Amino acid sequence: MSDDLTCDGFLGGRLRLWQPRRGYRAGVDPVLLAAAVPARAGQSVLELGCGAGAALLCLGARVPGLDLAGVELQQDYAWLACRNVAENGQEVQVVRADLAALPPALRGRGFDHVIANPPYFRAGAHSPATDPGRGTALGGETPLAQWIETAARRLAPKGYLHMIQRADRLPEMLGACDGRLGSLEVLPLSARAGRAPDLVILRARKGGRAGFRLHAPLILHAGARHEADGDDYRPEIAAVLRDAAPLPWPI
Repeated sequence: MSDDLTCDGFLGGRLRLWQPRRGYRAGVDPVLLAAAVPARAGQSVLELGCGAGAALLCLGARVPGLDLAGVELQQDYAWLACRNVAENGQEVQVVRADLAALPPALRGRGFDHVIANPPYFRAGAHSPATDPGRGTALGGETPLAQWIETAARRLAPKGYLHMIQRADRLPEMLGACDGRLGSLEVLPLSARAGRAPDLVILRARKGGRAGFRLHAPLILHAGARHEADGDDYRPEIAAVLRDAAPLPWPI
């Protein structure tokens, strides 16, 4: 194994993903994002900013028979995504491109689902990263409005966008959906009961007309604090992370 990479297990070992040792490394966030998507076999999914492929491969492991595509700006991560796709025996089209200037082959398609895990900070709003790839992943130059505009353009009628993002950027996300996407739902993710949510998952539908829904927070960990070594995920969250179960989205 290269000194610059690690090979890490996801979904209880169902997936093995190569990642930079010191660059941006996928954690539970892309796994939760993939688990939120109500995709069915035969449908198409596009991920904007797919990185090394964690979210797409988690989704493909849960729902076989999907038509998967990913766009990644950074060459090194796009290469890793291609390697991870091949080594996990899945079929995913990985395209190196700026999401604001997609190639014609993608601009001419409509997808049933678009997913995205954009950088959590505005450019320059986070501590400097020594690794350029991690710096771009943490605070990219592309505004959230551009991510949502691109997603809306690439969605087929009645298609769904799912995006995970920091809770304090929710106003930006909702504002960017105005006039583009409807039937907005927000699922806050809280580390523990009684704590303010750090993250949210936005679900939006192209052509949707249902009213806005703000769900009660989904609690990730059991108990008020971490009491012992090892993780303490609630059973339904552990099932998502280890057994490729769908995220318990409120009805």
